[in-house]
Amino acid sequence: MSSNADIDAWLRLSLVAGIGNTSLLHLLTAFGSPEAVLSSGRGALAQHLSTAQIDALQAGPDATELAAAHAWLAQPGNSLLTLADADYPGALLEIADPPALLYCKGRRDLLDQPGLGVVGSRNATPQGVRDAEAFARALSDAGLTIVSGLASGIDAAAHRGGLAGAGSSVAIVGTGLDRVYPAANKALAHQLAERGLIVSEFPLGTAPLPGHFPRRNRIISGLSRGVLVVEAAPDSGSLITARVATDQGREVFAIPGSIHSPLSRGCHALIKQGAKLVESAADILDELAWATRLASPQFAEASARSPADPVLSAFDGAPTTLDALAERTGLTLDTLSAKLLTLELEGHIASLPGGRYQKIH
Repeated sequence: MSSNADIDAWLRLSLVAGIGNTSLLHLLTAFGSPEAVLSSGRGALAQHLSTAQIDALQAGPDATELAAAHAWLAQPGNSLLTLADADYPGALLEIADPPALLYCKGRRDLLDQPGLGVVGSRNATPQGVRDAEAFARALSDAGLTIVSGLASGIDAAAHRGGLAGAGSSVAIVGTGLDRVYPAANKALAHQLAERGLIVSEFPLGTAPLPGHFPRRNRIISGLSRGVLVVEAAPDSGSLITARVATDQGREVFAIPGSIHSPLSRGCHALIKQGAKLVESAADILDELAWATRLASPQFAEASARSPADPVLSAFDGAPTTLDALAERTGLTLDTLSAKLLTLELEGHIASLPGGRYQKIH
């Protein structure tokens, strides 16, 4: 963990206007530390920065912005992770443009856990939302931390699934951490701050500018063993994440869909280009040679209260239709379909031709 003096130097350097992450990495490589950069003269700096950048560096960051950052870091659960910290995730050190520093809110230890990126359309279909949440829950229970971008649609569903499982979830955002974007995900952001983690390389107060999200995507894939694309249009930003993941040497997985759905075309294009077609969470775990299985806290609590899942209890050993299960459980068809998908992904049931389901013993 960096000292207060170290953190102040990192903030002073990173908050200088006109010096982005690439310049920061170049300066740190050349001088060794933020303190060394800040104490260097114009002659030494001129070999690495433009005249305007040197002027900005020597003028220092905006005092109000610097004070706000220190005040934010003083709040419980907030921290600054830098390249100099021992717990900086090794996975990010493997990518071409690792963030020099990250603002973190929540469980920073999750960055040390193996991650799986789950991304997709903001305008997802109801089925896509159910798939994303169910896959994320099953993968989280297997011990993978679900990494996504806190956008509407697939991202939000992935975070909910990750938080419901044992592996939890990490959100990489394209704004400052004093903002929630989109505002509709405010409650989800609070849950992530309490039980998961929210991360940004952007200073406090940073607005959700379009150019920030592709940069965010490289961190999502960089932290992950692989990236699952659930639904994506041909021009979707999720395809950027998949492309970056491939460049970073990560696995790319895609869920196929209807040939008539525009949101399936991006996934189908990825599969044609070599992405792994997946129909269950087990397909991903097998591809990653993943053997760990964890029991989620929620499942453990439920097991202590009740000897069996109510949907599983509704099976009588014979193949059963959705309507029959709805009648036995009292659940709506949408709720029941989501629960059945989760149970199928977890290996408790199998779907059969004709819309029937069979409990697996």
